Amino acid sequence: MPTDVVMPQMGESIFEGTITKWLKKPGDKVQRDEPLFEISTDKVDAEIPAPATGVLQEIKVTEGNTVQVNTVVGVIGEANGPAPAASTPPAAKAAPAPPAPPAAKKEASAAPAPPSAPEKDEDDSDVRSSPLVRKLAREHNVDLAKVNGTGTGGRVTKQDILDFVDKGASAPAPAPAPTPRAPAPQPAAIPGDLVPMSQMRKIIAQRMIESRRTSAHVHCMFEVDITRIVSLRNKLKNGFEQRYGARLTFMPFFVRAAIIALQQFPIVNASLEADSIRYHKHVNAGIAVALDWGLIVPVLKGADELNFLGLQRGITDLGERARSKKLMPNDVEGATFTITNPGQFGAVFGLPIINQPNVAILGIGGITKQPMVVTDKDGNDSIAIRSVVHLTLGYDHRIIDGAVADQFMALLKKTLENWSEDVG
Repeated sequence: MPTDVVMPQMGESIFEGTITKWLKKPGDKVQRDEPLFEISTDKVDAEIPAPATGVLQEIKVTEGNTVQVNTVVGVIGEANGPAPAASTPPAAKAAPAPPAPPAAKKEASAAPAPPSAPEKDEDDSDVRSSPLVRKLAREHNVDLAKVNGTGTGGRVTKQDILDFVDKGASAPAPAPAPTPRAPAPQPAAIPGDLVPMSQMRKIIAQRMIESRRTSAHVHCMFEVDITRIVSLRNKLKNGFEQRYGARLTFMPFFVRAAIIALQQFPIVNASLEADSIRYHKHVNAGIAVALDWGLIVPVLKGADELNFLGLQRGITDLGERARSKKLMPNDVEGATFTITNPGQFGAVFGLPIINQPNVAILGIGGITKQPMVVTDKDGNDSIAIRSVVHLTLGYDHRIIDGAVADQFMALLKKTLENWSEDVG
């Protein structure tokens, strides 16, 4: 029986999506969970996996068209079914189709996953898990039936797989996973061309203007000597990666230091609701990720409850899924404080715009070596070469006073310059 391919429900508040690219054409064979088409919503750009294995028989909604969720956008038939139509007429603004059967809707709205191997997943079919988790299990030779699922209703999560592997319960490590296919950037415009803005660019433009109109932006900048952290990272990075399978970057140092400062100055982790201030119980750290086609801010939920290794793994995971269009709407919602890193491109510092509804954003400049006056414990001064970074706090002056912002940054600076926490 043919299987309808529908526009998935990518979150409770999302009612439509724009098809930006079909990754297969009529007549192409597809595997279940293999990326089939790309969509853009007002939350995320994402790859949508095929709900079944077979042949793409028909494309009902062509690229560039926006349709409501649950609209049938294509049809997958059996491999030995009738030949697909030679061409598909362009679709206008498609009318919403009747709701898909529950099973079809569930699979269409599942978390997008990279291309899966052609072999079937008979051993995994009875275990509740997402396509991403099943792929991760295959890469590590893990039998899902042997993994204790901690998700809702016993669902096996990505972290369950990683914990299972860390305990040495899996079979010998398989060959390295293939590098995810990076989305192609937008073609460069030729001078004189009029190029329409992408859906993501329209949303970014709208939100930046809204933030400027909403918050009373003020910035302060601190110079921070992170020589101790640079030396520590250089010393530990190889062993860290071998032990945990994750690169040791500078970002978790900044995130951890920010969490410590936010716990001391909770107003910086707050938000404004009409004439009231909402003090958030936890720190949900938004980590800005620059993409070839725009900017997105995935959120590390409950960052204050994670240890250093948890921060590094979470940051790496969000960055990888952002660049491979695997984020879900929930991944970009709920930030209470945002960190952006213009220094990765060589900027000395930046003056970032606040990510609404946050009241503050931390900008990390480039790390450079500079001559500095260093005072020893006896009070003697000398000139030394130090690793320095310039940190900028953009804050909403409606509820954060300059003195509080400066005290927050002073504690952040002190934590970084006198780093003493174990990094694993």
